[in-house]
Amino acid sequence: MASAGLGRRRFLTAAGAVGVKALTGTAVAGSAAGLDATSAAGYVDVQLLNITDLHGYLSAPPARDAVIAGADGATYTVGGVAYMATHLERLRAGRTNSFFFAPGDLFSGWEFPAFSLSDEPTIEALNRLGLDFATAGNHEFDRTPGFLTQHMERGAGAGLDGAGVTHSFPDSAGLPFHGADFRYYSANVTTGRDDGSGTEGVAVLPPYNIEWVDAPGGLRLPVGFIHLTALGTEGFPNSYQPGLRTSDEVAAADRCAALLKAQGVNAIVLSMHDGAVAGDAFDAGTAPSGPAYELALRVSADIDAIVTGHWHRAFTMMLPDPTGRMRPFVEAGCHGQIVNEITLRLDPTTGAVVRELTTSTNHPNTRDVPAHPGLRDVVDHWTGYARERAGRTIGRQRTPFQRRLSAVGESTMGNLVADWALWAAAQAPDPFDTSPRPDPAPAPAELALIALAPRLGRSVINTDLVAAPGEDAVTFERAWRAVGYGNPLVTASVSGAQVHDVLEQQWAVDARGTLTYAPLAVSANVRCSFDPAGPAGDRVAPADVLVGGVALRPEGVYRVVTTSYTLTGQDGYPALAGFREPVRHRRDVESFPAYVAALGTLEAAPTGRVTAKGGAAMQPGRAGALVPLDAPVTELPAPVAAMEEAARDTGRRPVC
Repeated sequence: MASAGLGRRRFLTAAGAVGVKALTGTAVAGSAAGLDATSAAGYVDVQLLNITDLHGYLSAPPARDAVIAGADGATYTVGGVAYMATHLERLRAGRTNSFFFAPGDLFSGWEFPAFSLSDEPTIEALNRLGLDFATAGNHEFDRTPGFLTQHMERGAGAGLDGAGVTHSFPDSAGLPFHGADFRYYSANVTTGRDDGSGTEGVAVLPPYNIEWVDAPGGLRLPVGFIHLTALGTEGFPNSYQPGLRTSDEVAAADRCAALLKAQGVNAIVLSMHDGAVAGDAFDAGTAPSGPAYELALRVSADIDAIVTGHWHRAFTMMLPDPTGRMRPFVEAGCHGQIVNEITLRLDPTTGAVVRELTTSTNHPNTRDVPAHPGLRDVVDHWTGYARERAGRTIGRQRTPFQRRLSAVGESTMGNLVADWALWAAAQAPDPFDTSPRPDPAPAPAELALIALAPRLGRSVINTDLVAAPGEDAVTFERAWRAVGYGNPLVTASVSGAQVHDVLEQQWAVDARGTLTYAPLAVSANVRCSFDPAGPAGDRVAPADVLVGGVALRPEGVYRVVTTSYTLTGQDGYPALAGFREPVRHRRDVESFPAYVAALGTLEAAPTGRVTAKGGAAMQPGRAGALVPLDAPVTELPAPVAAMEEAARDTGRRPVC
């Protein structure tokens, strides 16, 4: 909500007129007539402004995304919501029928102020920018569906939960978080099937919305917006939600288009959180490929424009629908780089889009304009608040915890994190988790496995946890940065044979024929001995793996807790595939600081849980740089500076 009594549609002009340079972008059109202003005479203009994949980057994008290039080779420094506000003010000026929306992943990003403050800073900034509505992306489900609908949309659930996790912070006006001034939509996300009866799940969000525009003679014309979430969202590592399902995108869009047409809506826009690649110039589109492109060629011809996201790409072009009529196909980059503008011309009598007169332009969100004071104040407030909260002491430590791996692949930091995982699995679920749980409830976790140096991706451990000389305080920021990248922990049932096999998968031969070792940390109730000289697949004997003092039974069933990334086989340990009865726990970035606070004082996590027969030394591998077993033991590399690099989803999408 805008402060000082300013409505979200008026705040951008409240500060008075500001000088704004013209945005630069090459318009594409359904036909040459679309670029001719006189051709549009007599039609009703509808302006569609959209951004995508902001991911909470309110002040500026990460360095790699801060400069974009156009088709003419010119480059632009971009990003920041304070500059975006100024550009939006100019774009909206004089436009009667204007809508500002986004196809997903607006929050749940990796910039510390937003990510560490429950993404409330992002919602306040979007409220101030005047966002009208949004599509739910996969990352909108990173916490829980209830968190999206109850807290982020409605502002419910302020205060502390049982684990001491805060959900509400004072905004830039000093007011408690009240939620979004806009709504989220998705046509293809439902709760999972029920207890086996075959009943379809319930829609989590409304599938579409209808907006009305002014036409001559006092008429009002409807414009429909259909929303799609990326297929498979429920299985992505960060948004892993066993209680959700995503259905086929084309079928969902076609169904909604037919429903809208039946209600007399003759102008329809598809906002989808799935994307494509279409060249490297932000203001053009060439050689498109990807799931959104494939959908664009097939989806209902009643849809007049397709706005995409998710792939962090930038393009604007026209594509033929199944009948051969051209329609816009666009994506506006990521992290606040671009504002896309589509202009639809509606027949004032029927409300239908005159496709030949449609235009689309990707405008760079350049930083060569005055930062809007309203949004600048929002960014400054949250940056300062996060800085103050970062320094608060949440616990103490008696000993340093380091990632340095021993000759058998253990570390004090790894053991601490494995113990955290087992603790976290026993805590109450997220209070916003409204997903149905199995009945009867599965047994609790019996052991934890944490990847220390996976062959793919990276470990959940980011840094050592070492206090400054003479200090023993653990601040919130040190705990928050030490462990996690927004991945939930998950407990699931696996066989003893699977536990054995995943331990064997710590060893593998790389493409050069070199044997490498990617160790797993185990919780304190586990002891494991292995033979480094044993043949492949026979280095770990079940009798040498003790869980709670009892030898591993290959035919038994065990409840294992690990990150969703590891459980779903995305970091090089596929043996856990086929797991059953998954139960999702809190995300690492909320749970690990809560663990530190709950313990109060972190005691030593000594090594000795893993031993090698014969005492043979070896070099553990490490993410991105697995090395031979006979190399000298060294420190693990420093964590990547940008946390979002580690949180990219895998699969058919290049980025999340």
